Amino acid sequence: MTANQSGSAPFQRPEGVRAEWVSLEASGAHPLRCWWARPAEGQPRAAVLVLPEVFGVNGWVRSVAERLAAAGYAALAMPIFARTAPDFETGYDEAGLALGREHRDAVSAQGLLADATHAIAWLRAQPELAGKGVGCVGFCFGGHLALLAATLPGVLATCAFYGARVSSFRPGGGAPTLEVLPQIGGHLICCCGDQDPLMPPEELAAMDAAIAAVQAAGLDRRLVITKGAGHGFMCEARGDFHPEAAQKGWAEMLALFERVI
Repeated sequence: MTANQSGSAPFQRPEGVRAEWVSLEASGAHPLRCWWARPAEGQPRAAVLVLPEVFGVNGWVRSVAERLAAAGYAALAMPIFARTAPDFETGYDEAGLALGREHRDAVSAQGLLADATHAIAWLRAQPELAGKGVGCVGFCFGGHLALLAATLPGVLATCAFYGARVSSFRPGGGAPTLEVLPQIGGHLICCCGDQDPLMPPEELAAMDAAIAAVQAAGLDRRLVITKGAGHGFMCEARGDFHPEAAQKGWAEMLALFERVI
């Protein structure tokens, strides 16, 4: 698999996967331009909603959906800036980060939940997914938003990677996102590195305490902290890519989805 710092260079698509852009239309709602990946043959195991970083549905995020498809899932990478930049994707440089943060600041929890509800309804309407479960995975700001999406009915398992500021911020204002944890009815794993400057010890302690407070019989609720990993450790196109931590993160995510959805 190869990529440059743009995150939009071609990633090698796994064999046995088909993927393309789809536009999710709904009466009274703006369209969502999503990357739709699933196994080329046979029925998918279940559906996974993928929430990207502030860099948009770029080459790396599309490759995440395709790798999930190679593992047997139907994966839909949904734009999180659909209201301000529906086709947004940018590189992993300072200019790209600054632009992504501008759009991030226009996101609201209410808008994200509306878009995720739309996307999940679309997934459930696909004939090959009838009666099957839905999981969610998010990275960076998408990891933060994944905690919100996890509160939606039918989301059985969520894996949130390095979703910063959940203890002090909610998109669009209001109580910090971490306070929605009691509303999450499914399984939840939050994964981050102990060298992440965007997730200092006090943030990790707050997350650990909040997750411990919502333990429930039969549900997997955990904070997984990987030593030596920084922010963005899952992404091969980023300077903080950490192969061992990424392998562990993928294993945690796939094991959760295999058990639950």
